[in-house]
Amino acid sequence: MIEGSQLQRLAEVMDQLRSPGGCPWDAEQTHESLLKYLLEESYEFVDAVHSDDRVHMREELGDVLLQVYFHARIAEEDPIDPFSIQDVAQAIADKLIRRHPHVFAGS
Repeated sequence: MIEGSQLQRLAEVMDQLRSPGGCPWDAEQTHESLLKYLLEESYEFVDAVHSDDRVHMREELGDVLLQVYFHARIAEEDPIDPFSIQDVAQAIADKLIRRHPHVFAGS
């Protein structure tokens, strides 16, 4: 991640919310408790696309992104198989490269 980027800032905010002294509600959330929000935010983005509302699209994509960061932050705490947002980003970038050998040949 680029030092000082807004994505780094989001990771830091999420970390503070989940850490001791952060937000009690955020700290008690689990993957399971957040599933309804992931679905809700996804549907809200779909609605924004269908209505061609770019302001709403940006807002709802932010809400979906929050869900990705939130789940990744929870995953960092797993005692058996932890992973981070960096691991998630690496996995999807690697998958995209594998799926597009015509673009990334020699990479």
